[in-house]
Amino acid sequence: MKRNRVIAGNWKMNMTQEGAKALMQDVIKWMPKNLPSDVDVVVCVPFTLLNFVNDMIKGTRIKLGAQNMSWAEKGAFTGEISASQLIETGVSHVIIGHSERREMFNETCETVNKKIKYALANNLTPIFCIGESLEQFEKGETNATVARQVKDGLNGLTEDELTKVVVAYEPIWAIGTGKTASPQDAQNTIAFIRAELLKNVAEQMPILYGGSMNAENAKDLLSQNDIDGGLIGGASLKAHDFLCIAGSTI
Repeated sequence: MKRNRVIAGNWKMNMTQEGAKALMQDVIKWMPKNLPSDVDVVVCVPFTLLNFVNDMIKGTRIKLGAQNMSWAEKGAFTGEISASQLIETGVSHVIIGHSERREMFNETCETVNKKIKYALANNLTPIFCIGESLEQFEKGETNATVARQVKDGLNGLTEDELTKVVVAYEPIWAIGTGKTASPQDAQNTIAFIRAELLKNVAEQMPILYGGSMNAENAKDLLSQNDIDGGLIGGASLKAHDFLCIAGSTI
């Protein structure tokens, strides 16, 4: 089975309506017309911009993503947002377990697992993030770290549910630092994730690279056998760079 490829932009806590309008106008205008049909282009924007961007991308092939969500449907959860609230704004994808959520906001593998299950129950596509710190990388603990995160994060999912998850490998030491894993190192880790951890569903699950992919290194990274796309941070805020990355899938 051929895997879909995914180019997902993570705007993080950036952009107001004015900037979002200018960026998305350029992205929509200059989106490569020959982009393969198996490539999903997703923009994961701040909650305040979901409705605004959704209105802009109607009638295009661009999909809307959120950067986080609760594992609960409703209740006394101040500051949280539910799947039904996201769906109402047009969201189809949601980032879950990003390293910044884990490190700064005490996200745990247990809450990540609950959120993935809740997203799937509501027909949202989870972009499930895993990755090692610089210390773990330097100690040679990359495989052990991602193995633990995959096991805990996907615990209890059926094979059918697993095929609906997108995995994003993001070495933490390469996020926002300008550093990036070499294409071969990224390929080796993602191949390990696919072959050793995902087993029966390995060939159906897209696995993205999420460590400072940009217009310059995208072609080399995306040419690797097991890298099916990218979770793009800073480069997704520049139309030219984001479209260069998307164009690297052609």
